[in-house]
Amino acid sequence: MHAPAKSTDSKVADILRRKNLSITDSRRKILALFVASADALTHSDIERKAGEKIDRVTVYRTLQAFVEKGIIHTIPTADNAILYALCRDCQEGHHHDDHVHFVCSNCNATICLDDIVSPRIELPEGYRAESTQVVIHGVCRNCAG
Repeated sequence: MHAPAKSTDSKVADILRRKNLSITDSRRKILALFVASADALTHSDIERKAGEKIDRVTVYRTLQAFVEKGIIHTIPTADNAILYALCRDCQEGHHHDDHVHFVCSNCNATICLDDIVSPRIELPEGYRAESTQVVIHGVCRNCAG
């Protein structure tokens, strides 16, 4: 028999405790958005979905804390915006987000394809990579339907 699935609130509290962050209403609400979403979120998505009780500065500071603690990672976009997505196995100060990101040209969703690892690229002597971003553009399974 399987153990009952953890509630979103329980998952959120567990993540915040494991990352040594105090559990505030704002952090709980913002992290719950990531736990519930399969897609990456923009700052404005988060503001809109979190409701009017959380101001823009609190959202920004919360996102920065989550990135620093390895809870979420950033995904740069072609128009220099930043998307945020839940990390799968990152640590404070060291992200393991070397997976492929997929951008749907139909619905504009950005999805982390955690099981597809970015290829290792040999750089010329004297260059040192710090991260590799692979973004694939196409039509997602929901839109291809």
